[in-house]
Amino acid sequence: MAESAPLVVTAGEPAGIGPELCLALATKPGMPDFVVVSDPALLRSRATALGLDVSISEVAPGGTVPRVSAPGELLVVPFDFPGVTTCGRPDTANAKTLLDGLRHAVDGCLQGRYRALVTAPLHKGIINDAGIPFRGHTEFLADCCNAPLPVMLLAAGDLRIALATTHLPLREVPDAITPGLLRDVLQVLLADLRNRFGIAAPEVVVCGLNPHAGEGGHLGTEDAEVIAPVVAEFAGQGELVRGPLPADTAFTKASGHKDAVLAMYHDQGLPVLKYAGFGRAVNITLGLPIVRTSVDHGTAFGLAGSGKADPGSLIAAVEMAAKLTAQR
Repeated sequence: MAESAPLVVTAGEPAGIGPELCLALATKPGMPDFVVVSDPALLRSRATALGLDVSISEVAPGGTVPRVSAPGELLVVPFDFPGVTTCGRPDTANAKTLLDGLRHAVDGCLQGRYRALVTAPLHKGIINDAGIPFRGHTEFLADCCNAPLPVMLLAAGDLRIALATTHLPLREVPDAITPGLLRDVLQVLLADLRNRFGIAAPEVVVCGLNPHAGEGGHLGTEDAEVIAPVVAEFAGQGELVRGPLPADTAFTKASGHKDAVLAMYHDQGLPVLKYAGFGRAVNITLGLPIVRTSVDHGTAFGLAGSGKADPGSLIAAVEMAAKLTAQR
C-alpha cells in the first residue's frame, strides 16, 4: 500500500442517503484524498436536487487517481446502475452493480491502488431480494479477501465494542459461541488493537452471554462452561483479558472497560455504542488484510434526498481510515 494512495469510498445503496453523504465529503475542507465508487449520473442528479455546488470528475476503474484540483470536486470511479435510482425506492436491478463496485474497491485496496476502504450503507434485504445471498458488508468483505474470521468493531471516542457473533438470529447465538470461536475472535481483536490502533498492551473486558453472567449457573451455563475458561486461558498467557462480566455493567466506568469490550452478540453491544456516539461512531472490520471502516447507521430511505442526512459518521469513518493506515 502506497501512503500517497487515496482512500476509496463506496457510496452504497443509491436509493438511500449514501450518495448525498459522499457529496457532503466533497464540500468539507481538510479531508484526506479519496475517490468514490458510484454512478456519476446519480451523484450529479442528487447534487442538483440538493443545490450542492459539487462537480463530478470521472476516473477510469483501472486508471491513475489524480488529486482533487479544486474545492468541491468529487472524483468518481463509475459503476452505472441499470435500474431506477429514486430516493427512498430501492430497485433490486441495482444489486449486482453495487456488489461489483464493492469488489472493485476491495481489489484496489489489495493491489495497493487504494490505501483503505470506507463504505456507506447497503440494504441487505434488497440484495437478497435480487436473488444474491448477502449477510452483510463484513461477511462479504471477508469472502473477497479470503479472511477466515472478520471481527466487527465499533468505536465512538475511547469506547470500542467488538462482537463475537454478528448477523445471526438471536436463537442461534448460544450454539454459535464456542471456545474455538471465542479464542479466534480474541486473537484477532488483541492483534488488531496492537497492530492497527497501536496499543502495546490492550485490555479487553468480555461480556457474559446470560443475565448476570449466568448467576452461578442459575441463568444459563454458557458463561461458566464456555466463556470463563477461554478468558482464563488468555489471562494465563499474560493477556489483559477479564470476564465474563454481566453485560449490564461491563460497559460502565465502574467496570473499567479499558481498550475494548467483547460483546457476545449484535444487540448486546451495539445499542450501547450507538447511544454513546450515534452519528459519530465508526464501524471497523478487523481480521482483514485491508483497512475497512464504515458508518454506524443504515440507508435511511426516509431521509434520502431531503438534505437532512448528517454526514458526521461518514466523515468520522474517513478520518478513522486515514488514521489507521497512517499508524500502520
